[in-house]
Amino acid sequence: MTGRLMLLDTASLYFRAYFGVPDSVRAPDGTPVNAVRGLLDFIDRLVQDHRPAKLVACMDADWRPQWRVDLIPTYKAHRVAEEHEGAPDAEEVPDTLTPQVPVIEAVLDAVGIARVGVADYEADDVIGTFTARADGPVDIVTGDRDLYQLVDDERGIRVLYPLKGVGTLQLTDEAALREKYGVDGRGYADLALLRGDPSDGLPGVPGIGEKTAAKLLAEFGDLAGIMAAVDDPKAKLTPSQRKRLTEARPYVAVAPKVVRVADDVPLPDVDTALPRTPRDPAGLEALAARWGLGGSLQRLLTTLGE
Repeated sequence: MTGRLMLLDTASLYFRAYFGVPDSVRAPDGTPVNAVRGLLDFIDRLVQDHRPAKLVACMDADWRPQWRVDLIPTYKAHRVAEEHEGAPDAEEVPDTLTPQVPVIEAVLDAVGIARVGVADYEADDVIGTFTARADGPVDIVTGDRDLYQLVDDERGIRVLYPLKGVGTLQLTDEAALREKYGVDGRGYADLALLRGDPSDGLPGVPGIGEKTAAKLLAEFGDLAGIMAAVDDPKAKLTPSQRKRLTEARPYVAVAPKVVRVADDVPLPDVDTALPRTPRDPAGLEALAARWGLGGSLQRLLTTLGE
């Protein structure tokens, strides 16, 4: 065992499972369970390949927190299926995936894998807080590049980014970030903020693309340094860059809190140790029969027991 903590961006992984496993994979009553079984297969492979000592399935208790929307109203707005007054908005997801999420949660709980979601926060924020508090190396498994901002070689924090299932993972450390983006983990959030991200409804600074953002960060160090350069007539900015950054000041003032993952989420006290045996054997047996979890669950339990 390496002593590593593995943090799963669970929704990111079950979305991939849903689209990667045919919906012909069904429970005895005909209900699709492709996301459930696919996620169990993912976790089995991750534990086999990386042997973490601790594992947490991090959940989106709120996929679009109001405090982020208050700062940037377009944040994930295009993914809202239904607005709810005084409660999290409903996210647009495939019809046959939504009913599988409670099954996933029940199975993880019965197996004994720690599952953490915190009201008013996204899974990214839960991951950010676990990472900030970790006293050893951390593997973050996610298909969301936003979490590259947590990469830190000195602390042994890396992102395992699935390229195909979870059998082929891109191991992202600071060298990989510098090669692809020209920044380290700390600089990635500033790069993303400047570049923008249409998939999250983040406008970015018009006219400042990824390469320009990387050059500005290399020249001025960080976002604060870039904005200080805007006010310095001697700073090496083109007239158009200076103009665009000046006009984007209102966005730049609020975007850091939206783009950077929180590291101060009030986490519950949970046992993060990788379970050797199921926490609720009888409940798990009933779930396995009801949903036809078959070999996917058995393989995971065998791996956990080894």
